[in-house]
Amino acid sequence: MFELIRKVKEINPLVLHYTNNVTITDCANTTLAIGASPLMSFSYEEVEDIVKIASAVVINIGTMNSDQIDLYVLAGKAANKYNKPVILDPVGVFATKARTDLTNKLLNEVKFDVVRGNISEIQFLGGLDVKGKGVDSFDDGSDASFVVREVAKKLECVVVASGKTDIVSDGEKNYKIYNGTSKLKFITGTGCMSTSLIGSFLPCSDKKIEAAVMGTLAMSLSGELADKNNQPIGTFKTNLFDYMFNLDEETINKYAKVEEIQLNYAL
Repeated sequence: MFELIRKVKEINPLVLHYTNNVTITDCANTTLAIGASPLMSFSYEEVEDIVKIASAVVINIGTMNSDQIDLYVLAGKAANKYNKPVILDPVGVFATKARTDLTNKLLNEVKFDVVRGNISEIQFLGGLDVKGKGVDSFDDGSDASFVVREVAKKLECVVVASGKTDIVSDGEKNYKIYNGTSKLKFITGTGCMSTSLIGSFLPCSDKKIEAAVMGTLAMSLSGELADKNNQPIGTFKTNLFDYMFNLDEETINKYAKVEEIQLNYAL
């Protein structure tokens, strides 16, 4: 699957974002850095036309806006109509009833190819009690592999849970990604950016789980490589984008720590 890092640059997919105001610029720059093209929209009027030309659609609920709730659903349905891969980032789904209700509405009315969140968000979607504040995650490092697999089965799509160890599952195949750095937590929106990366890889493979692994790995590995010599956070963020831009198959083969795991029993 590592060849997708070359393929995304060759295809240069157009990734349509319905995303939050806090991280929209970084999501656009991340998409560009990996070799795709970002397109952002908050317009009801252009949904049909713009989804039709997009290669993939990202829906991120990070900044709750009452005027956009129906827009997210409309965009998701259009993605299904035109057979465009679509990914959901249910930011802070457990934080408020409004976020929970919107996420449930989206999951009930739109068929998503990938759902990506932090460990707490994915556990919440699985019906488990979670600890969190706002959109932050409390990741205690415990193995959530079985939870992620069961949520993938429940939602009938690929599920990505980011944490100290990233976990990706489609309900059958399961992967762990051990790359990363704790410094990623000190930059707002690295999760949102990971969602944009997955959206960038989705049009490049008919194996959705491989696209999800690659998008997740691109962020975790770039962060790990950028975290050198205890650099201040501003320098780290600049280096993060630099390593992402320069990421190639040789680097991934050398440094990636990705493991396919077998889960032979249920929770």
